[in-house]
Amino acid sequence: MNISCEEAISRCWAEVDLTQLATNYKNALAHLADGTQLICVLKADAYGLGAKAVARRLWQEGQRMFAVASYNEAAQIRRALPDSEVLVLGLCGRAQLEKAIDAGLLLTVFSEKYAREVIAAAKAAQKPARVHVKIETGLNRIGLAPETAADVIAAMNESGVIRLEGLFTHLALRDKASDRLQLDRLAGVRDALLARGIRIPMVHALDSIGMVRYPEDHMDAVRTGAWLYGVYPRGYAHPEESRLAITVKARIAQLHRVAAGECLGYDETHPVARESVVATLSCGYIDGYPRLNSVGEVEVCGRRAPVVGLVCMDQMMVDVTDIPEAQEDDEVILLGGSIGVDEYAQWGKLNRNESLARTGQRVPRVYIENGKVVDVTETME
Repeated sequence: MNISCEEAISRCWAEVDLTQLATNYKNALAHLADGTQLICVLKADAYGLGAKAVARRLWQEGQRMFAVASYNEAAQIRRALPDSEVLVLGLCGRAQLEKAIDAGLLLTVFSEKYAREVIAAAKAAQKPARVHVKIETGLNRIGLAPETAADVIAAMNESGVIRLEGLFTHLALRDKASDRLQLDRLAGVRDALLARGIRIPMVHALDSIGMVRYPEDHMDAVRTGAWLYGVYPRGYAHPEESRLAITVKARIAQLHRVAAGECLGYDETHPVARESVVATLSCGYIDGYPRLNSVGEVEVCGRRAPVVGLVCMDQMMVDVTDIPEAQEDDEVILLGGSIGVDEYAQWGKLNRNESLARTGQRVPRVYIENGKVVDVTETME
């Protein structure tokens, strides 16, 4: 649902920099080996930035293939971009398989049982199922065992209703030795299939981290998600190549004085040490901010203000005693500006990707291109 920009920025909102998104995307392309495609990962609503808007912007850059986690996410992308290629990376529920096959979505087959279900659904849909096969090489999440994968894939190939278009795995990224073992196991399955006369067009294993860590293993495609949104691999020498494309903001709802010794909100263990000026912000943990207790900071008037008390569902408090210029209705930056995703994640004991993706569903997204607002969306209808 579209709303006015003035309405969107009246409480708590997220500004998505589409120009930065496009720059991150181009920098990812520059890393790819010759002949390697980029699969842009849009799961979890494009890590909180808004999958439809992100997909459309990347489409303008020439991107055609995307990956998501579920049928519902895939259907959303297809509604926005009917000609896009969309890979569902995980389970597509049995009740959705025929619709997915009829729509020409790319399905991930990860077990012998699921292979049989996809074959049955393809026969019922009277249309071949387009399939990427996931190999379990060491992450121990989902996938066919390397020892039996070739037999299962051969049976799918012989069914006459499966189009084998991809073979992939996902690295655990524990260390280089285990990563190498995983890559070798995937290559072993590929070679076993070739020995049977089965050549699968697209083999892929790497995500954003692997993209920069293992340039010699880009294969036919690389799946990139976090990099697009501004989460670069830890310790990477060129962080400027992937800058944060989202800034989450809220407004000061009220300024009030709190006497020394008082606690704030539901907190009982962190009394303020001095008489303080406290700003109550119009956001809380349901909007995505971690439920911290007197930990973390926000940016007020270009300066840092500490979180005080326990973050509530819809509101939170910060100490602005040392920022006398702060006023009610001022914008406050929760994530972005001087507050990077690494620091933010550390405060909340979060994964960095989670820090972006947890941005709440009631938080409007304001899309900015070259410094100008180009779209505003609200997910609640």
